[in-house]
Amino acid sequence: MPHALFERHAATLESALSAIATRGYWSPFSESPSPKVYGETAMADGKAAFDALLGQQFLLDQPGITGWHGGEVSPYGVALDVSYPVCQIDTLVAAAEKAMQPWQQAGLEARTGVCIEMLTRLNRQSFLLANAVMMTTGQGFMMAFQAGGPHAQDRGLEAVAYAHREQSFVPAQARWEKPQGKNPPLVMQKEYALVGRGVGVVIGCGTFPTWNTYPGLFAALATGNAVIVKPHSNAILPAAITVRILRGVLSEQGLDPNLVLLSVATDRESTRSLVTHAKVRSIDFTGGNSFGQWLLDHCRQAQVYAELAGVNNIVVDSTDAYQDMLKNLAFTLSLYSGQMCTTSQAIFVPASGIQTDLGPKSFDEFCADLAAAIKRFLSKPEVACAVLGAIQSSDTLDRINQANAGSLGRVVLASEKIANPEFPKAEVRTPVLLACDAADEKAYMEERFGPISFVVKVADTHAGIALSERVVSTHGALTVGLYSTSQAVIDQMTQATWRSKVALSINLTGGVFVNQSAAFSDYHGSGANPAANASYADSAFVANRFRVIQRRWHTE
Repeated sequence: MPHALFERHAATLESALSAIATRGYWSPFSESPSPKVYGETAMADGKAAFDALLGQQFLLDQPGITGWHGGEVSPYGVALDVSYPVCQIDTLVAAAEKAMQPWQQAGLEARTGVCIEMLTRLNRQSFLLANAVMMTTGQGFMMAFQAGGPHAQDRGLEAVAYAHREQSFVPAQARWEKPQGKNPPLVMQKEYALVGRGVGVVIGCGTFPTWNTYPGLFAALATGNAVIVKPHSNAILPAAITVRILRGVLSEQGLDPNLVLLSVATDRESTRSLVTHAKVRSIDFTGGNSFGQWLLDHCRQAQVYAELAGVNNIVVDSTDAYQDMLKNLAFTLSLYSGQMCTTSQAIFVPASGIQTDLGPKSFDEFCADLAAAIKRFLSKPEVACAVLGAIQSSDTLDRINQANAGSLGRVVLASEKIANPEFPKAEVRTPVLLACDAADEKAYMEERFGPISFVVKVADTHAGIALSERVVSTHGALTVGLYSTSQAVIDQMTQATWRSKVALSINLTGGVFVNQSAAFSDYHGSGANPAANASYADSAFVANRFRVIQRRWHTE
């Protein structure tokens, strides 16, 4: 096929390749919902398009449809009532495998161009996606727009850039000549074909159904594979919209749209049948440890890329910007009600307290000051509702209630319910902050997903660093933080994070927070501690999704 889309997006690809090499700030997709960027009517059009989907069957012309299923419950209390096609698994896999052959034959440049066009089309629908993400996950609108739209698209493009770079290292052909002394050399002609590993399955999560889906989706597509998207049961709509847009691009290009398919599971067994199918060769998963470990144990026919639970933590030693540190921590613990895989859960503070620019602060004073900072930050209801969003699941509500009861530690700040005037049925909760001793490991040394954090009293800073390293090595983490004015302490913490293999943020007091991750610059997960066996994104995330098949023959 012609490479018109590759030529159209060549400048974007070159910028993306430069960005992953230099790691500086770059994005082709604006995170601002400004009408100047997306158009004067884009926000209203996106909302209207979302509303038009409610109460309807979501039509996808997929093979093997056996019925319809939905049941998503909006954390905001909005009736969704969307139903989606349920398809026979063997039929989906067979259709996906059939679609792979022309996709591989199209060539690297064509695949890359089509993938970037897909991302461009997704970007144009960022307001539609934002409404779908918001209403299925409980994110506030701005977060749903940014994380569910441009930031997710950035991560997808990052995966495409890595995939293109790794595949471009393989030449299409070579002439091989081996000297034979006085005899004529041995001469062979060799050709190398890039072949996808096989059908990929991407399992979405309930809190970030695009941000955590697009890396694996586009890494698999760009390396020549078909992809079946299996969304979380309560966040199907963002995935369905994505699949429909991608299938539309494929059809326009004369390619088989069954290269991208949606699989809506009616029960756990149907998901297990899909992921253990012999033709499924890669699986991307974000979610809890129980099912994640099941995938790793039982899907031996596939390469599993898994992001699991962890215990993110921060060591507080000292600071020369105490109030700014507290503000940063308050935002970190409040954003999306802590329902992020990068939110800090344990804050290790020396029993003797910390040194600050406002004088020494005892352990109890730090606890009280952090609680006060959170209350100040959320004191305006409109700010609180926008930042906190809504609680995504009843399990999270149960954990909040348990923490509020004091069973996990001394309650420094109790979680409170906030009314959202726009969505009266929304379950909005402020963070709960607990204090405990380092010995109370059963309380803080497992993931308590949601707005639940612990201030943990440790013997001293060195003990805090050692505990942080042990937590990461044993239970995993995606993010670790440190506040210290001592270079020796910073060096010690750096060494600890190298050993435990986790990203470190140092003295964040401005507009960047430990639970934020920037595409093209930050590696999301190291792939080397129990919280994740892969990183968004690096060469390892794409290189094992394709294979090189060669042929050779004698020639003159």
